Amino acid sequence: MPRPIVATVHLDALRHNLSAVRRHAPSAHLWAVVKANAYGHGLQRMWQAFDQADGYALLNYEEAITLREAGWQGPILLLEGFFHAGDLALLDRYRLTTAVHSAWQIEALAAARPDAPIDVYLKLNSGMNRLGFPPEQLTAAWQQLRALPQVGTITLMSHFAVADGPEGVNQQYAVIERVGAEVPLPRCLANSAATLWHPHTHHAAVRPGIILYGASPSGVAQDIAPAGLKAGMSLTSEIIGLQQLRAGDRVGYGATYTAAGPQRMGVVACGYADGYPRHAPTGTPVCVGGVMTRTLGRVSMDMLAVDLTPCPQAGIGTPVELWGAQLPVDEVAAAAGTLGYELLTAVTARVPFRYEN
Repeated sequence: MPRPIVATVHLDALRHNLSAVRRHAPSAHLWAVVKANAYGHGLQRMWQAFDQADGYALLNYEEAITLREAGWQGPILLLEGFFHAGDLALLDRYRLTTAVHSAWQIEALAAARPDAPIDVYLKLNSGMNRLGFPPEQLTAAWQQLRALPQVGTITLMSHFAVADGPEGVNQQYAVIERVGAEVPLPRCLANSAATLWHPHTHHAAVRPGIILYGASPSGVAQDIAPAGLKAGMSLTSEIIGLQQLRAGDRVGYGATYTAAGPQRMGVVACGYADGYPRHAPTGTPVCVGGVMTRTLGRVSMDMLAVDLTPCPQAGIGTPVELWGAQLPVDEVAAAAGTLGYELLTAVTARVPFRYEN
């Protein structure tokens, strides 16, 4: 028998999530964001779960080509655009839509000779200060692009930094409104958080990502409960060892946990080489045989320890859910001081994936 850890992707849950998200923005073009190998879920195997989306948004040409060769004929958006002028031949061949965020990209488009005009998402830096033209340069960039026969449709694009927090989108949205008065273009602004919680940002197109996979953009599982989203991935394993601790016994590397009294402990076949966060402290939630309990001590490369006090019936072979339908990934991530985004995309290649439905 193989090592018992497995990542199960629930295709029916992903389809459900797409439908739930579309209800929040029924009139907008919906880009399903599938970057980072579909947030760790395996693009090549699961992309058809989102085939009712209006298009796919991603970063790498390799992923775009995977979708084309798998049969997807609809729109594909490169969220960071092209990286070198020579890449425009690929955009033309595979009919990809590209973000344009820098002057050199406009120059490259002007020198290109595509067989058909290339659709463009013109990126505005509205305050996040990553990619995009500053507000005072956007009008000139738009005028240059619309003068090029190499360019097809143009959409105004920006990205919100704190749409998932109390500050919200107002400060950046004011910048977008001011610039948009001079640049009359359809807009694509809303990420996952804005799609759920700021409907005035929906406009022509939305770009949901993490919520399609059943995790929260804020990192708080309860925040997305009203949307009725389901976990797209379950990471599961089994108890492979048992220890009966006595008062004073210590657990794991660094001996960071000490038993206060008699305590039954289980060892789970999952460690940081599988993608579980090494920095997850004692007390990180874990579900053993359907019962919520906690980790003990430091996570090692291949194993972690769990407290079996709440689940005395657990033994060798008892199933363990590290995250999934019973235990939201956001709760595990919060205990480890990170976000569900990181955990989902960090599952390593040695973990076998299974696709249900």
